[in-house]
Amino acid sequence: MGLFSVIKREFHFTRSLKSVMALVKDIDPTAPILITDDIEATVDRFPDNVAFHFEGDMVTYAEFEARANRIAHWALAEGYRAGDAVALFMENAPDFVATWFGLSKVGIVTALINSNLEGAGLAHCLNIVSTKAVITSADLAPRVSNIAGQLEGAPALWDWDGEVGHNLNKALEKLPDDRPDKSHRAHLTGKDLFLYVYTSGTTGLPKAARISHARARRSFRIAISTCPLTPEDRIYVTLPLYHVTGGFIGQGGALLSGASVILRRKFSASKYWDDVTDNGATVIVYIGELCRYLLNQPEHPKQNAHKVRVGIGNGLRSDIWQQFVDRFEVPKLLEIYGSTEGNIFLMNFDGKIGAVGRIPKYLEKQFGDVRIVKFDIAEEQPIRGDDDFCMKADWNESGELIGRIDDNGPSDFSGYQDKEATEKKILRNVFEKGDAWFRSGDLMSRDRSGYIYFKDRIGDTFRWKGENVATNEVSEVLSQYPGIKTANVYGVEVPGTDGRAGMASLTVAENFDISGLQAFLAKEMPHYAVPLFIRIEPEAQTTGTFKYRKVELVEEGFDVAKVSDPIWFGKPGAQGYEALTAAEHAKILSGEYRL
Repeated sequence: MGLFSVIKREFHFTRSLKSVMALVKDIDPTAPILITDDIEATVDRFPDNVAFHFEGDMVTYAEFEARANRIAHWALAEGYRAGDAVALFMENAPDFVATWFGLSKVGIVTALINSNLEGAGLAHCLNIVSTKAVITSADLAPRVSNIAGQLEGAPALWDWDGEVGHNLNKALEKLPDDRPDKSHRAHLTGKDLFLYVYTSGTTGLPKAARISHARARRSFRIAISTCPLTPEDRIYVTLPLYHVTGGFIGQGGALLSGASVILRRKFSASKYWDDVTDNGATVIVYIGELCRYLLNQPEHPKQNAHKVRVGIGNGLRSDIWQQFVDRFEVPKLLEIYGSTEGNIFLMNFDGKIGAVGRIPKYLEKQFGDVRIVKFDIAEEQPIRGDDDFCMKADWNESGELIGRIDDNGPSDFSGYQDKEATEKKILRNVFEKGDAWFRSGDLMSRDRSGYIYFKDRIGDTFRWKGENVATNEVSEVLSQYPGIKTANVYGVEVPGTDGRAGMASLTVAENFDISGLQAFLAKEMPHYAVPLFIRIEPEAQTTGTFKYRKVELVEEGFDVAKVSDPIWFGKPGAQGYEALTAAEHAKILSGEYRL
């Protein structure tokens, strides 16, 4: 890179960073200022702006707040008080946002429940926060009533139309729409709880992350400065509002800037560009797999007729980044990194493909609360030196990303409702006695220019033939093979071998030809990284936020008696993958094949 390009890059980076810092520097966790106050200020400035475009209707900021005020008065009438938890279990809709906004006006903590849950998983999420009530929709209410016997404290069930639970719409009709007295929340500060937001549950039951008002105030402001947002913007949000990317970066950015949200109940790849173009979207909110789904769609007549000037999101992998930009002509993508519960936030301001953020060497002191430390894949723990302290990873070396925990600083970590789960995410005595750092659970590397790259989730990277295999990197190579739409890579145990063998679950198009796959992979990656088993699924198994599910796939492994999908096997000595039969499966288990 030439000197002029370097100077231009550094100027742009520092200017963007200063813009973000300027918006968040005055947030004081000890001050009696809540995210509620910020949103009310937006309503006062832009009462006639459209807050939501939703299923053919428009809702202004004034109408949105009137609905929220009724929710607040309803909660008071029901006897709920500041600090109580009320669960919200519904798909995307303006009432989703109005509900948590209204409850926050009187200090009530809303638990945002994944609308895909049911049975024991749903009961677990409701019980761990001791919810006083469940607000849901008529189509989801039966799932709650079906588990009533498993719920602790007998929470009241309210659905908007009263088809199963109490009729919430009818109750709201009788209540005032003015702001409730601020005294109901006057004793709260930024450190107090605002929401429970649940982890996706890809490795077990979801955990309830504790989101403070101060944390939300920072998160909501991020999108304003990075995009940057104006009251004239229209933000297309099709990701679920019960998670941070859609609910905080997308929806939250609008609520503090006076912009409009074009809200869709559920993501639809086939209708995506119709929504974006017909509604005049200027900003889109993405996650990587959403982009991949769009690329797997046939050409759409409106895919280049839009007015989108920027996309903001996370998880966009390098193998499809440029494809997405080129095909859909989105001028700028802002990749960010963060987690529901974590205290680390990174931003890629200049569109460096594959990077999730950047910490230049000259700004290391300012970013001193974020480090990458050497990591032992087999032990799944950071490596400690002779002094028993952790060691900083070298340039371009994969290590775990960690963030210093400072309860009185910007890098707070509120943890989970489950104290044991919280403690598992804390690394102690890292660089000095008594310090504490948040474990991201992500393996990252950093190059000499300061760009940080996501490598894999800890637990996803596995050892085979004495080497570390990063599932994310294998997935990216697989996705380059013609006909492969999605690739989910994981390790499976094989009797009589050390480590775990690679297995990939694929969804494929009609032009997929497995006969050339193994040869292709052998050219693109080391022999130990080439998956031994290939499973072809009709649809990818994902969470509500499109994260791949792996627990079930790992448990089923390559057992042809348990798996109805076709499984292919890289048999030693064979050219290419062969169909795995019961007889071949038995030979693997008996050790007849030397793997």
